[in-house]
Amino acid sequence: MLRLPTFDYVSPGTVSEVLAVLAENPDARLVAGGTDLLPNLKHGIESAGTVVSLSRLPDLSSVTEREDGSLELGAMLTLEALAGHATVRARLPSLAQAAGLIAGPHHRRMGTLGGNVCLNTRCVYINQTHFWREALGYCLKKDGSACHVVRRGKRCVAAASNDSAPVLTTLGASLIVASAARGERTIAVADFYVFDGVNNKTLEPDEMLLKVIVPAPARGLHAAYAKLRPRDSIDFPRLSVAVAYELPDESTVSNLRIVLSALAAKPIALRKVTELAEGRAPTEDLWSELADSAYAQAHPLTNIDGDATYRREMVPVYVRRALRDALEHGASR
Repeated sequence: MLRLPTFDYVSPGTVSEVLAVLAENPDARLVAGGTDLLPNLKHGIESAGTVVSLSRLPDLSSVTEREDGSLELGAMLTLEALAGHATVRARLPSLAQAAGLIAGPHHRRMGTLGGNVCLNTRCVYINQTHFWREALGYCLKKDGSACHVVRRGKRCVAAASNDSAPVLTTLGASLIVASAARGERTIAVADFYVFDGVNNKTLEPDEMLLKVIVPAPARGLHAAYAKLRPRDSIDFPRLSVAVAYELPDESTVSNLRIVLSALAAKPIALRKVTELAEGRAPTEDLWSELADSAYAQAHPLTNIDGDATYRREMVPVYVRRALRDALEHGASR
């Protein structure tokens, strides 16, 4: 049986109290649903001198429509509530779709949007027991000096595995984060992640995520999410594909975005696909060209389970699926 290590536990009742604890305790960690942090603490993958519960912050669990038409999603909104929310399903179908594919029902009931946005990166050489990692000599992500994925690699390549991240990137979403010392700041989701598997987020230790802001959908927006994994539930993605494009006149594609994830430490926005698709009809020929472009740009590593060559071969398959699904079922209403 794996046991939790010893730590101080606090449960503040306001955001300002949470921020004060973070400011005073550099080794503090936030816990919402606990579906990622608690197992990692048990395995010694992460450590915490203080664990700060967010369970007493109900004001961060709402979905609010702003005057400009954007949606404000509280960081403590559960994945189950996000996937089933009528407004989210109607206006942001790809986000509801992605939330509904995360882990299993019990995880979605506990896990939160903020927790998924801030999910730790994963790698087959870190997500193991301490005994296993010690026998291997640890790795760049924790306690070691060598990368077992990239020979003589100087940067950790643990993979981003959060389903919400690629979707929010295609939707042009932004995050509101706060600290006691600097107040609130807004950062685009596309700028929130970096290519560093040890810490792939630009979130400072004294900051917490408060809200996710998703702009009002453009006219004729179509979006979808596709996920490759060993089983249809529980498992993390071996490949994530999020797409979004506009059909303002219902006949030609505009402003296409394709983001792949579970390949590197951050979601990867594909290059040149917007120019390739702009003004063209949404046909199978176009989908195939876009799938070929995605294949050329995708280079999976052996950082997560599943054969890397197979995962790359699945890139064009899942890109086509997502593009078709967006056209047939992913229209924003």
